[in-house]
Amino acid sequence: MTIQANQANQADKQGIAAKTADEFLVTPESEVTPVLSVVMPTLNEEQGIVECIARIKTAVSELRVPTEIIVSDSSTDATPELARERGATVVTPDEPGYGYAYRYAFGKARGEYIAMGDADTTYDFEMIPQLLDPVKNGDADICMGSRLEGEIRDGSMPPLHKYVGNPLLTRFLNTFYGAGVSDAHSGFRVFTKDALETLELETTGMEFASEMIMEAGANDLTIEEVPIIYHEREGEETLDSFSDGWRHVRFMLVNAPEYLFSYPALLLVSAGALLMSLSIAQLSISGVNFGIQTMVGGSLLAIVGYQVWTLALFSSIAANPINKPDGVLVGMVREQFQLEHGASIGILAAAVGILYLGSVFGQWLLAGETALPSATATLLASTVVVLGLQTVFGSFFMSMLADSS
Repeated sequence: MTIQANQANQADKQGIAAKTADEFLVTPESEVTPVLSVVMPTLNEEQGIVECIARIKTAVSELRVPTEIIVSDSSTDATPELARERGATVVTPDEPGYGYAYRYAFGKARGEYIAMGDADTTYDFEMIPQLLDPVKNGDADICMGSRLEGEIRDGSMPPLHKYVGNPLLTRFLNTFYGAGVSDAHSGFRVFTKDALETLELETTGMEFASEMIMEAGANDLTIEEVPIIYHEREGEETLDSFSDGWRHVRFMLVNAPEYLFSYPALLLVSAGALLMSLSIAQLSISGVNFGIQTMVGGSLLAIVGYQVWTLALFSSIAANPINKPDGVLVGMVREQFQLEHGASIGILAAAVGILYLGSVFGQWLLAGETALPSATATLLASTVVVLGLQTVFGSFFMSMLADSS
């Protein structure tokens, strides 16, 4: 049975519950400090706001704790008036954006516990007590409603989101940040005020949902999930599947430089080194001959891979990613790096390669093409020179970044 179908059956009960819940509603003018703050961002949600507030009041009447309802509103319709009439505190963010609306309202929230969710009837706020229990009992810092572990009603979520977008983005978050959740982009969450204060939330758009989980993982917060029913929304859809999905992916990648740079770099350098080794040995495997052509390819892979790895080093110093690289590929080098060491290694490598190339040039002047060594050896020396010079200049640049940070 949908939320809409339940409205008639719930009308009398909600009327009684709302009347009881009103005794526990707290406004900024009240002398009572709320225990629970329920935050909803709204953008023209007049079709859903009334039902959402009614369901919050049903939850409040069950919890029987002082509660404030904060509506962070950027609407041009009757949403704020409808919310105020029903006891909600309406605040108006001074900047646009879904994430900013939440952050602005969080700054106004006074409760020890905070519940958040969209005001489009997709989330059933009557389930707030179930999400609050693990947090209140100290079993979790954040409790999320899992749509993918619960029930997604027909018409409530596009198949692209249900079977591709949400599972894929959740997999990224679990892999990159160790979130360990089944539905990372569920917007129905309850958490402690203390947990919120440990999160360095900065985003303003839809990627805010990802940022909360990424920060929680980085700060070793405990996340629990409760299966929920996801209902069909009331009002116009404001989510842009591809642009908002890309914002999530981009934000996750730029805040995980080890996955964005280090591991691809390791793969490229390893493939390049293997190709060059097989080419120098002039092996033939399953009819594939390794020679000068594969040597060129291996050299390019190694140089590009090394360049990508230096980007990981630079970004770990110049930026402040949520998932800071601390592995041997970046973390150890960054912590023990000294300009003199990097420059010396680069100069030595470049010098060895230049000496070899110089000898090849001398042989060419004296005896012509016939006396030259193999082209693969010459290309290997050229690769060493390029990598050495990259190391020298990269060391200076890294030192400049470190001094300015």
